[in-house]
Amino acid sequence: MKFAYTIIYVENVPETIDFYEKAFGFKKKFITPENDYSELISGETTIAFASIELGNSNVKDGFIKSSLLEKPFGVELAFTTENIDFDFEKAIKAGAIEVEKLITKPWGQKVGYVKDNNGFLIEICTPIKN
Repeated sequence: MKFAYTIIYVENVPETIDFYEKAFGFKKKFITPENDYSELISGETTIAFASIELGNSNVKDGFIKSSLLEKPFGVELAFTTENIDFDFEKAIKAGAIEVEKLITKPWGQKVGYVKDNNGFLIEICTPIKN
């Protein structure tokens, strides 16, 4: 088995793709003609976004929608960068909401947290050095 996708259900797929391009520098891989599903070029594991409506058709009993007004879910996407200060500020300028300022962990990794335009938690960090 191989971890292939993380699919995040959002209100507006094109707006979310635009946000991730501006805030984190990812590029759109494709989007459906219905604008209800899209993928980013994000490395070996694909980050994808699907509309709330598509999510409701997939999960018949529903799910909890993310909100900018609520605390984020207890799960995160983590993006590594060597240019942490620049990239963290770039995300904020693009509309990400700062959750935790950049700090250096005892093991030397620099880490900060933001919420994306849908309220999902994003960790921006330096790679862990062995």
